[in-house]
Amino acid sequence: MSTPADYYRSLPPVSKTYGVLCLMISAAYYLQLYDAKNIALFYGLVFKRLQIWRLITNFFFLGPFSFPFAIRLIMIAKYGVSLERGPFDKRTADYVWMFIFGALSLLVITFVPFFRVRFLGVSIVYMITYVWSREFPNARINIYGVVSLKGFYLPWALLALDLIFGSPIKPNILGMLAGHLYYFLSVLHPLAGGKIKFKTPLWVHKIVAYWGEGTQVNAPVQSNPSSGIVFKGRSHRLGGSQATSNTKGNDNNNNASSSQQQNHDKGDNGIAFRGRSYRLNE
Repeated sequence: MSTPADYYRSLPPVSKTYGVLCLMISAAYYLQLYDAKNIALFYGLVFKRLQIWRLITNFFFLGPFSFPFAIRLIMIAKYGVSLERGPFDKRTADYVWMFIFGALSLLVITFVPFFRVRFLGVSIVYMITYVWSREFPNARINIYGVVSLKGFYLPWALLALDLIFGSPIKPNILGMLAGHLYYFLSVLHPLAGGKIKFKTPLWVHKIVAYWGEGTQVNAPVQSNPSSGIVFKGRSHRLGGSQATSNTKGNDNNNNASSSQQQNHDKGDNGIAFRGRSYRLNE
C-alpha cells in the first residue's frame, strides 16, 4: 500500500508544483501571514506603483480553505495530472507553455473592465479542466456519485454546480475561454490546415531545461546541461599526443597508398596486354 509520500513523489512535476504552491498560498492566508489584497490583481497598482508581482501571485490563490477550495485542488490533482501523464506525456515544456499562454490570455482579457477578476487561480483550474474535456471527450465522469456524463460536458456541469452553490462563475467562464483558445490554436487550427504555427517558444524550453524536471521529446535545448558535472574545463585524453601522432601517421600512409594506387591505375590506362616483356635478338 502506497503512503502519502509515495503518492506525492509519483505526481508529475508541473501539476505537483502548481498544486503545492496553491496550497501553500492558501495555508499562509489561513495563518494570517499576509492580506489577500496584497497579491490581488489591481491594474492601477501594477502600472502606477509598479507592483509587478500582482501579475503572477493572483494565479496561485484559489480562495480560503473551504469546500470549493478542496474541489479545485482535487481538479488539479485529477485532471491536471491526467493531462500531464496523457497527451502531455514527455512534453513538459509544452505543458508549461499551456499554463503560460493561459495566464497571458487571461491577463489580456481581464484588462477589459467588464471582465475584471482579482484572482485568476480558479480560471487556470477551469482552463485545465476544459482542455482535459477536449482531450478525453468520451471518458465517463461521475459527479458526486449522482450524475454520470461524458468528459466533454464536464466543464459545463461544474459551471452549473458553481452557479447552484452561489459561487462566482465569471472566473470559470474566463478559464474555459482561455482553454478553448489554447486548444483551438494548438490542435483544431493545425488539423484544419491553418498556416499559423503555434509552437512552444524556445525560452520556455530553456526554462524547463534549467529547471531539470520532466522530459521533452525533440527538445531544442539540452535538459539541465550542468547536472552531474563536478569539474569544468578543457578535457584531454590520456596518451592523446601519441594517439594523435599515430593517427596522423596512419593517415599519411593511407594517403600515400591511395596516391600510388591512383598512379598505378592511371598508368594502366590504354594497356591492351600485360605480362613479361623481352627484347628481340637477345
